Amino acid sequence: MSVTKKEIQKKMLIKQTINAMNKQIQKLEEQKKTYIEAGKKAKQQGLSAQYNLALSGLRMTIAQQKRVYEMKLNFEITSQMKDMSKMTVEFLDGMSSLSKDMMKLTKEKDFLKVQKQFTEAMTSVEVQTEQMEEFMDETQSTFATAYSGSEEENKELDGLMSNEAVSDNMTESMIEKELEELKKKMNS
Repeated sequence: MSVTKKEIQKKMLIKQTINAMNKQIQKLEEQKKTYIEAGKKAKQQGLSAQYNLALSGLRMTIAQQKRVYEMKLNFEITSQMKDMSKMTVEFLDGMSSLSKDMMKLTKEKDFLKVQKQFTEAMTSVEVQTEQMEEFMDETQSTFATAYSGSEEENKELDGLMSNEAVSDNMTESMIEKELEELKKKMNS
């Protein structure tokens, strides 16, 4: 099975999209650090308006970062589903060819009926997979909703700005935990 130029371009586009999302995640991580530092300075100097502005920027950045993670996860799952659909089509083509060969050997009309039913069933599975892909694409639109922090989240963010040690804890492990929670939510 040879890989066509178009397939290579599609795979490159997928990689480029994932890389762009990773870059955006890194950019947002740097933005968080900037807002945390600005908030700490404002709090130390008693500048409440600047502190609130930094807090709002931090809240917005965290919300954007969550959306990018969700989009990336959604994109990766959809890409895997596309690969699975392609493999299913190839499987069906192979089964169809094999079935035709078997039919020629057996010359039984009942086999033709079973083959038709099997092909219809597999086509239904493929349609259902495509519908799932469409659903996953549509869920991305929900990521665009505005994020507003609860009082508890605001207290957490306040602690984040007040105590630099807390910012050291907001690392990859927290993001990994968020991704695991998202995966659990998607699987339930």
